[in-house]
Amino acid sequence: MTEQELLGPRALGEPCGQAVLKATAEDFQVDEVLDIELSGAGEHLWLWVEKRGLNTEDAARRLARAAGVPIRLISYAGLKDKQALTRQWFSLHLPGKHDPDLSAAQDDTLTILKQVRHSRKLQRGAHAANGFTLRLTQLKAEQAALEQRLQAISEQGIPNYYGAQRFGFEGGNVAHARHFAERGELPEKRNVRSRVLSAARSFLFNRVLAERVAAGTWNQALPGDLLAFTDSRSFFAAGEAECQDPRLAELDLHPTGPLWGEGASPSQGATLDVEQRVAAAEPQLAAWLAQADMAHERRILRLPISGLTWHYPEPDILQLEFVLPAGCFATALVREIVELLPAGQTDNPCVF
Repeated sequence: MTEQELLGPRALGEPCGQAVLKATAEDFQVDEVLDIELSGAGEHLWLWVEKRGLNTEDAARRLARAAGVPIRLISYAGLKDKQALTRQWFSLHLPGKHDPDLSAAQDDTLTILKQVRHSRKLQRGAHAANGFTLRLTQLKAEQAALEQRLQAISEQGIPNYYGAQRFGFEGGNVAHARHFAERGELPEKRNVRSRVLSAARSFLFNRVLAERVAAGTWNQALPGDLLAFTDSRSFFAAGEAECQDPRLAELDLHPTGPLWGEGASPSQGATLDVEQRVAAAEPQLAAWLAQADMAHERRILRLPISGLTWHYPEPDILQLEFVLPAGCFATALVREIVELLPAGQTDNPCVF
């Protein structure tokens, strides 16, 4: 499957040019933002870990080996990119045990920056946000067009697509999900089950969002929509009055799309029509998700970009800094700015 099939149309126009992302790990930096005050005492050891070229699950396995504990006793808030320089929290459940020697886990790909005791383990999804520093290199674009696009993103936000990495190489996770949906089965292995269910939900959400982008309503509240605040998982129905809420224009309140699960969608009107069309186009996936003991949830369609700043360290490098809520994809922002090419494919300087 192509990126266009997995994501959908861009909202702000064609890319302003071309660039490379992740030529080095330092070009894609992520810092987990955790709003939890650690007590300094308890049976859980929390670790602030910097990793380079290493995915989260591999880092967890390495920490477990060094600590001499089963992998099930290692927790983390979210998965971070492998091809990146990331800093995130892990917790180890060590009841009645002293802090272990974790030096065997460390090398040039993993460094423990801090360790603190706490009374509770780190839960999945506990982080509030992620801070990003991205460097787009081998940039070929007109600066005036870039400035205009970045300003528009800062003021309007972007479609909150799940990134292509959610779906695996060429959409392989979606194909895997369809395999199980056709048979009405769920994978036995927990990690595989989580991966394919997540890919299927994300794919259908992106299909709904793609229709709203094509119709120009991804950033507008319609009667029958379900609205949510940026950092809230709860939602409420939109009538005529709610569609005039000033917090919509302030990018605090947004229309939402479905994360398929058990039960009918509570949306109405034109919003429900879009969701039903998407479900009708993928009946096996939609039915499979509804039968997988997952609750119907919502995700905001519009993604505000907090603290967006940019500058040019070199004429052919654009550096972006911003913060996104947990579960949102930095690549969805980059996609609205430039077309990404493999490292080395373009070596033309940007045109100023």
